[in-house]
Amino acid sequence: MSGNLIAPALALVLWSLIMLAWMFFVRLPALMKLNVSSDKARGGRGQDLDRMLPREINWVGHNYAHLMEQPTLFYATVFALVLLGQTTPVTVGLAWAYVALRVVHSVWQAKVNTIPIRAGLFFAGSFVLLAMVIIGFIAALRV
Repeated sequence: MSGNLIAPALALVLWSLIMLAWMFFVRLPALMKLNVSSDKARGGRGQDLDRMLPREINWVGHNYAHLMEQPTLFYATVFALVLLGQTTPVTVGLAWAYVALRVVHSVWQAKVNTIPIRAGLFFAGSFVLLAMVIIGFIAALRV
């Protein structure tokens, strides 16, 4: 049943929205505390806040941006696997493992942010994603 593989994708979307809210609730009070003028804030981008806010405040925003990057490959892979009929316990398990690693990566980056651990979590998730892609690619060659 394809819904079993869609659930992890939706869980990661939900997590991304949680990170968006976390970013909002961390950055907004920090910006208010700085009394940033509307002229200074106009036309800016999230990365412009790196110069204004303490680095710990920006970590949540950096992670939210990361959730808009590699996970897009995850979503495409999930839907390809569903279309190829590759909703198996292995692919579902890999998808949940990817989501779990991204959640741990997010919390680590937002709260601690030591690079070696964060990189390890990122590469572990990347290898899980690679396994999913290989399964899908093999299935696509058989079709």
